[in-house]
Amino acid sequence: MSLNKKDQRLRRARQTRVRIATAIATNGAARLAVHRTNLHIYASILSADGGKVLASASTAEKAVRSELGADGKGGNAAAAALIGKRIAEKARAAGIERVAFDRSGFAYHGRVKALAEAAREAGLQF
Repeated sequence: MSLNKKDQRLRRARQTRVRIATAIATNGAARLAVHRTNLHIYASILSADGGKVLASASTAEKAVRSELGADGKGGNAAAAALIGKRIAEKARAAGIERVAFDRSGFAYHGRVKALAEAAREAGLQF
């Protein structure tokens, strides 16, 4: 049985979440979940206990779209870096400093990497 592209990503995401769950159980860190589409990138910080959303940021937000310019393109690394910085600021405002990075099966490359590096530079610890 061959898997399509989406099923392969979801399979990788399940494997990663098992490792993240054990890390969360030992440190009690929140989870920084990233999702990307062709047009937007989304980041959410979820609580360690029940998956409650503590902070979120995305290129679909009106304030972010205005920062991105007239065309409001959210599908590039510059937009992802902006979201990384924004999610880190929101997390620190909520009192969160340590997170487990959940890339949801997406390769740590391009937009996902830009978001992660911007979040680290803004003060989040992975």
